[in-house]
Amino acid sequence: MINVLYEDNSVIVVVKPYNVLSQGDNTNDKSMLDMVKEYIKIKYNKPGNVYIGLVHRLDRPVSGVMVFARNSKSASRLSEEVRNKTLKKTYMAVVNGIIKEDSGTFKNYLYKDSNYNTIVTTKDKGKESILNYKVVSRNYEKNETLVSIDLKTGRHHQIRVQFASRGHYLCGDQRYGIQDKTQLALCAYSLSFIHPITKKEMIFKCPLPNIKYFNDFK
Repeated sequence: MINVLYEDNSVIVVVKPYNVLSQGDNTNDKSMLDMVKEYIKIKYNKPGNVYIGLVHRLDRPVSGVMVFARNSKSASRLSEEVRNKTLKKTYMAVVNGIIKEDSGTFKNYLYKDSNYNTIVTTKDKGKESILNYKVVSRNYEKNETLVSIDLKTGRHHQIRVQFASRGHYLCGDQRYGIQDKTQLALCAYSLSFIHPITKKEMIFKCPLPNIKYFNDFK
């Protein structure tokens, strides 16, 4: 059963669990898009195919709030919000080490290589990538820092690479950190957007997932 935070005739807002795809891929594993379609089909007893528009994504290991469109008009307007950056996601992450500054901005040029890895590169080769962060809490015993992150650009693996490149890889990051077989400590815990029909600002938050590193700060 999916965790629905809000639904009406235009949009449905849900919490994506970690390790679930946003949309299907060649693994054929069930995706969040599949689950939302199934939920609507069963709840409203809809025959045939159900329209659900995917307007943004979260990487498979990342949990958090997602909005889906329930009709093409809403999908078009929400997609425009994504392009105009009026649809905003705030992330929470646990990083290795103690970040001394209470807040800051990271700016790099990032490039995705043929192995699906993102690397820090030069201006002429990469895309400008910017994020702002704030320290929420520091756990000196565990040598970890809990941060909130506001992405100004949405590059592939941006948060993970920008923190790792500064010696603060995300805890549980098997690709850019240490392969310790733990769950990635990254959650899109807040989502805000303008409702495509009512034009009201909608803000949704979800609890941090019940995993090792986030539990270090409870």
